[in-house]
Amino acid sequence: MNQTSLAVSPSRAVVGALWMVLAGIAFSLLNVVTQWLTMKLAFPSASAAFWQYGFAFLFSLPFLKRLGLAAMRTHYPWRHLVRVALAALGVEAWVAGLAAVPIWQAIALVMTSPFFIILGARLFLGERVGPARWAATAAGFTGAMIILQPWSDGFGWAALLPVLSALLWGASSLITKSLTGIERPETITVWLLVLLTPINGGLALMAGFAVPTGATLALFLLAGLLTAAAQYFLTLAYAAADAAYVQPFDDLKLPLNVLAGWLFFGYAPAGYLWLGAALILSASLFIMRNEMRRERKPA
Repeated sequence: MNQTSLAVSPSRAVVGALWMVLAGIAFSLLNVVTQWLTMKLAFPSASAAFWQYGFAFLFSLPFLKRLGLAAMRTHYPWRHLVRVALAALGVEAWVAGLAAVPIWQAIALVMTSPFFIILGARLFLGERVGPARWAATAAGFTGAMIILQPWSDGFGWAALLPVLSALLWGASSLITKSLTGIERPETITVWLLVLLTPINGGLALMAGFAVPTGATLALFLLAGLLTAAAQYFLTLAYAAADAAYVQPFDDLKLPLNVLAGWLFFGYAPAGYLWLGAALILSASLFIMRNEMRRERKPA
């Protein structure tokens, strides 16, 4: 990416930021619905992941119809399969985490995903990781440890589920990154949409399949709609402006989820959340700005 591509007009920047904020609001409401289903109504998390993304798949059918299954043509089917399987396992870990820990804690911990991507890029893609990246990664994980407090009596292993989801989604993102130079964006998107639901279905069957009824079914329909809408808003945000400009607005998901957790569940995050979250957010923003500076340098 050259310097010209980083220059975004004010109107496009505002529109991109608006779509990203709307995506954050949709994801916050989705997390509330998911936690209500799994924590309050005790719906099995594996089946919850299947129904949520299954309905999201149905709402995405117009998009799939427009692209057509021909978009799935690829020379790398196994790479796509592994990528989507990792994403599905990340979904399972995330939904299971929401069934066990408050929204604010889960969302703060899942924001460690960029640091797993950095580590994976060094180990598996051979990318150079300089001192700045290592320092930011260390700061981010320090923030996660402050939030987790594994040394306290109140620590439970379920608190690690959002971290596991961040690890799995980071691994999936690395494979996606390796595919972006050799596959069309449409191919990458369609493989994800088509495979995610059956993989989640298989995982749900292994865990004991549950079928929603009544109000639970209505909540899953809402969750599917919110999932599809949030993903669509993200697409519009990245289409309107460069990722480097809109990404900081994605970090608003932390206060949005804290607010949602407080309004719907009465969760009052402790003071240590803000210290840990500040480290994670600062490290993420530092990495982003560092990458922008690198991209602006002439080749």
